[in-house]
Amino acid sequence: MSDQPPIRVAIVGGGCAAITTAFELTHPRHRGRYAVTVYQVGWRLGGKGASGRGVAGRIEEHGLHVWMGFYENAFRLLRECYAELGRPPGSPIADWRDAFAPGSYVGVAEALPDGSWRDWTGHFPPADGLPGDPLSEQNPFTVTSYLARTASLLRALLRSCQARQADHRTPRPDQPADAGADDRRAPADLLSEALDRIGKYGMLASLASLVEVAGLLETVLRTLAADQQHTVLRVVNALAANARRQLEALAARDDEIRRLWEVIDLALAIMRGIVRFGLAFDPRGFDAIDDYEISDWLRLNGASRRSVDSAFMRGLYSLALAYEDGDFRRPRVAAGQGLRGALRMFFTYRGQIFWKMRAGMGDVIFAPFYEVLKRRGVRFEFFHRLENVALADPARMAPGERPHVAALEFDVQATVADGEYQPLVDVGGLPCWPAQPDWTQLVDGERLRAEGWAFESFWDRRKTATRTLRVIDDFDFVVLGIGVGAVPHTCREILARDARWRTMTEQVKTVATQAFQIWMREDMEALGWPIPLTTISAFAQPFDTWADMAQTLPYERWPIPPRAVAYFCSVLPDLPGPPNPRDPDYPQRRRAEAKRNAIAFLDRDIAHLWPAAARPGGGFRWELLVDPAGDAAAGATADAARFDSQYWTVNVNPSDRYTLAPPGSLRHRISPLDNTYDNLTIAGDWTDCGFSEGCVEAAVMSGRLAAHAIAQWPPLEEIIGYDHP
Repeated sequence: MSDQPPIRVAIVGGGCAAITTAFELTHPRHRGRYAVTVYQVGWRLGGKGASGRGVAGRIEEHGLHVWMGFYENAFRLLRECYAELGRPPGSPIADWRDAFAPGSYVGVAEALPDGSWRDWTGHFPPADGLPGDPLSEQNPFTVTSYLARTASLLRALLRSCQARQADHRTPRPDQPADAGADDRRAPADLLSEALDRIGKYGMLASLASLVEVAGLLETVLRTLAADQQHTVLRVVNALAANARRQLEALAARDDEIRRLWEVIDLALAIMRGIVRFGLAFDPRGFDAIDDYEISDWLRLNGASRRSVDSAFMRGLYSLALAYEDGDFRRPRVAAGQGLRGALRMFFTYRGQIFWKMRAGMGDVIFAPFYEVLKRRGVRFEFFHRLENVALADPARMAPGERPHVAALEFDVQATVADGEYQPLVDVGGLPCWPAQPDWTQLVDGERLRAEGWAFESFWDRRKTATRTLRVIDDFDFVVLGIGVGAVPHTCREILARDARWRTMTEQVKTVATQAFQIWMREDMEALGWPIPLTTISAFAQPFDTWADMAQTLPYERWPIPPRAVAYFCSVLPDLPGPPNPRDPDYPQRRRAEAKRNAIAFLDRDIAHLWPAAARPGGGFRWELLVDPAGDAAAGATADAARFDSQYWTVNVNPSDRYTLAPPGSLRHRISPLDNTYDNLTIAGDWTDCGFSEGCVEAAVMSGRLAAHAIAQWPPLEEIIGYDHP
């Protein structure tokens, strides 16, 4: 470390973006140049990814937390964290690989005309490498790469249709069943051959011909040149017309072919649209079409109404919680980001398509980061609720002085009785975050507990007369790592002066969410679901996404262990008008609503997925639920009252609401690299960070950008996918 005093950085917030910024700024490469303090509301880190340990050591999450195999930045930093943490071999979750189980079974549920449901579940085989491994020299995040991969998928789907075709025939000699994928001829020759075949026969006469032309396209698209786009579009149009002619009739009598045809139709629309809009050669890449809604854009490029309304598309909306105002009738995603997210999900995952955490997200992500950051000297100020970001008074600024943050004003929610708050608890040898604060560490802790202080609730505020206000001004930089929903409540001075910030808070939409978890005395196979660790989306509302999370059970501490645990989540519809910040009962009313939703859902809908979970006369078998206190404490009830022993939550706090990406909104996001304010940067999945999605990867990318804004490290080229087209 040099003789210069360290640069003081105040980071507000404890979610993925904020903790990423702290991790990058305190990396040993900086040799102590940055002295970081993290200010966090309540008693735990995690933000929207926080979890806690409740009764019986059970894991209680904010929602369904799984990581995807394309989270390159998130996995890279987590791997660095575990390597530095250095837990002894044999200890619980000693290595990052111990923290995750494969989630290779993924599916959607489809509503049938008779009111029943049918699942469409697929196994995604492990892909080469692991997320966070060094990337090869060939960039997988290009439009041409996605086009070639889409053509490869198209070929595979057509071959599946061909295999199911009842009158499967041997291809004609001049129409081989499968060619082109490894063809080494020049792209111009391949395109000429495809057009010649189309012209010669007037149409592609068999599925075998479609397979061959898809293979030729795959080869051409790997090295697509701008002057080839018109010819490629002609081939794609002919392929689409002939696929529709051949497959529509088959789809009418074969459900499997119908499902395959819906995805084929969408793939063809994506290829046609990318070429028509010139996205492979537009410097904006996918951002060029973000003013379109993705279903509208697919329809514009030839997809049928049935395809864009299919279970497959509904599954993509549901996984992204992409329903404005929580209204299931209003699915909306910007076309560019929707394509970027889907194509990365399916084509660039490494290892597993989904990685399921073996314990809570707080346990396997935020506890290790907390321990490493503490070792590096980061200070954590828990129980600090941000009230105001105070700007320097322009009237008192020197000539040439730029706008900047003068002070941060916090409501100190509680005072630690002795030194520094120790937030973690031991659960079977694993450091974890508790579901409640440790009241014994707080001044007047028993009184605070008796008064019902929750600390994390936006509505849980002290009266002005008893508020302890702390003004912080001993910093050189501020990182605002809160959720965008909290910005209007904490950045009033910025919003009063800055039209860009006002527009951002108006246009960057968020949605409330609801979730519940149930622990059961029979395993999934006994309940009628034979596929292990499945994740299903596009199911019945109001809980359209479900995951089997049995991999977490060995890390809980039940007296009599359950045989199964299932997590459910979805959006929570907004009520008319904004919530009243002076209404302390608002979150409890919404939580009671989520409980009613969950009970009705289990009684009405879950039997479609788990037939053995239903009573003979209908309704859920409530006796399946395991009460952590035991049957005696629950009075051995076998009705819906037993649900009280389970876990459910709503995420209605402004900072906890899930970030959306509706069309027309993304241009209004502000980048962490923006230097309008001399000593302020922002971090969160709501910023302009290269991946405009409410997810861990976007938050980590944003946190890395915020660190770069302060320290010029990490280099922008090391932020994987930041320059995604």
